Amino acid sequence: MNEITQFCIGLQDEPGLLAKLCGTLRAGEVNIRALFVSDDPDCCWVNLVVDDEAVADRVLRNGGYNFFTERVLSIGLQDRPGELERVARQLSDAQVNINYVYGSSPASTEFNLILNVSDVERARQVLDETKTGTLSEA
Repeated sequence: MNEITQFCIGLQDEPGLLAKLCGTLRAGEVNIRALFVSDDPDCCWVNLVVDDEAVADRVLRNGGYNFFTERVLSIGLQDRPGELERVARQLSDAQVNINYVYGSSPASTEFNLILNVSDVERARQVLDETKTGTLSEA
């Protein structure tokens, strides 16, 4: 599990703007590792995890994008039923709210999740304790 930076970029909800953003990142040689796109009445939100945070920050600023960053957790789980339930239950028992989660399941035995939580430090502590066996698994 790692605490990482997620870029949250606000875009108008218009055709071509996601492609333009991706082109800007490609031109800056920034590789997207995880992506979550959602919309609300005001705009479209693109949440990105990238391979080089410092370069992405510079590229987005130079490209004139409105964005902010936040700390999120990246965790690898076994690709089997019940793993997300186990993590969600452990965080719930510790009174840590999961605001949203997204992830991917490549062709392997693990999948990666990005968790946006109410208390990153507490979540990290709970999940680290679980890894060392001091908390019971669901």
